[in-house]
Amino acid sequence: MFKTKLLSAAVIASAMAIPVSHADTIKFWTMEIQPERMAIQEKLAEGFKAASGHTVEVIPVEEAEISTRTTAAFAAGDLPDVLNHTVQHLLPFAEAGILDTSAATDVVEKLGVDTYAAGAVNMAKSNGEIVSVPTDGWTQLVVYRADLFKEAGLSAPKSFADIEAAIAKLHNPPEMYGFVAATKIDETYMMQLIEHISLAAGYSPVNADGSINEDTAALKEVLKFYKVIADASPEGELFWKQSREQYLDGKAAMIIWSPSLLDELGGLRDSAPVTYASDTTSKELAEKTGFVTVFSGPGNDAGAAYADVRYLGITADANTDVAAAFVEYVVSEGYGHWLSQAPEGKFPVRRGDAAGSTLYEELWATLPVGVDRKAPLGDIYPKSVIDDIVAGLSVGNRWGVESGNLATASKIVNARVMSQVIRQFVDGELSIDDAAAMIVEKHKAL
Repeated sequence: MFKTKLLSAAVIASAMAIPVSHADTIKFWTMEIQPERMAIQEKLAEGFKAASGHTVEVIPVEEAEISTRTTAAFAAGDLPDVLNHTVQHLLPFAEAGILDTSAATDVVEKLGVDTYAAGAVNMAKSNGEIVSVPTDGWTQLVVYRADLFKEAGLSAPKSFADIEAAIAKLHNPPEMYGFVAATKIDETYMMQLIEHISLAAGYSPVNADGSINEDTAALKEVLKFYKVIADASPEGELFWKQSREQYLDGKAAMIIWSPSLLDELGGLRDSAPVTYASDTTSKELAEKTGFVTVFSGPGNDAGAAYADVRYLGITADANTDVAAAFVEYVVSEGYGHWLSQAPEGKFPVRRGDAAGSTLYEELWATLPVGVDRKAPLGDIYPKSVIDDIVAGLSVGNRWGVESGNLATASKIVNARVMSQVIRQFVDGELSIDDAAAMIVEKHKAL
């Protein structure tokens, strides 16, 4: 059973409206520890204090340490009031009793479930509750040269078949590679691609009952497709660095990447120059680029999007009413500040302040992105592109989410079994049957 506490909507309303006579201090653990992001969160805390009278102590915690520090604090009865965490922590924290799931449910319902991207909320559901409040996220993108696709009469890469057809027409190394796929097995990037492709094919390594999936039909489709995109890639140990470099140099027809590429394509980061054009700050390549968030594999026409979502959890030790009021403030009055920490990687999971509203999405598109230069995403990409990118969060998914087996799936991701075996298959060291059987056996052995 989850630990729950009743949340008073009336207290939230009064706390958000005027300063209170009895001011409290709550602790907020955040994974956004970079100095410029901490400064923004301190401003958020100041804004909340002005609105409510309550003080928020913003405490940075490394993302890699969130799990161990939270577990230790729970054992000591010293949890923060509000906890910034990833999708991987949702069910483990809820099942351990670390999160006040009733409080989170009440906050989302008060704000309006229908104001949120469905995928972000569905990931957080368990036993009829929304165990933590979604704040932001991103969907992995199939990034492609829309200009070359149009010239060749190709459909946008929304399926395995579309991508394979594009490779057949556009792959012309070394001038143009059909794809740049990860082959470096010790990089997280390769597992991100594998999970995205697996979701598209309707394959999960974990069954609904928590057992390892031994049906290899969809798994073999993943293997076959990965070999196609790997064979269309440059030689060598490839990970995110090479895929980005090749695309920015105009030598890749397609890659799969996170939305952090959005500002780089716009020529806003000197450490990732757009070498496609003589002017490395040019928006020319951005204007020639298309994006797909949902693509499908054989037998899964609906397709899938790979999403990473972040949450604010109200903990079991919290000053519940004040913590809930702060979380509500972050995703309403303070939402623009929260998203401004890194707009290219913080898509608004709450699209507006009412059903059908796109207030926050429109605000997000005006927030400046970039490192060495700044510009709003809306100045680089048309609204239709931005709408499509954000829409991926409505259907975003991860292994094990729908079946409540996210913890098991996360263990599989971290073990990187599929990266290792797929690399052997791509290199011709294993047959497809042997590779599929090896993946199943290695997963069962974890």
